[in-house]
Amino acid sequence: MKQFLFPAVFLKEEDKYVVLFPDLNITTDGDTIEEAYLFAKDSLKVYCTYVVKFDLDIDTPSKFEKVCKDNPQNLVMLVDCFIMPNKTK
Repeated sequence: MKQFLFPAVFLKEEDKYVVLFPDLNITTDGDTIEEAYLFAKDSLKVYCTYVVKFDLDIDTPSKFEKVCKDNPQNLVMLVDCFIMPNKTK
């Protein structure tokens, strides 16, 4: 099993929370912070499953501290997922 861990930026908009993974150019959103976090986990898992399935390269995640420094007005959290390795090789 492979674990992926990436920083995600949570932005509060008028009626929802938008989540951005700066390293992956993935975005999602949710009505609450909890929903946005769960959707972020799901989006990361879908992305990483695709990467593993097709044996693609994935960039090294940015340092958490750097993402926090670049986004001082927003909430930054680490989001992870676990993927089973590709067994069709």
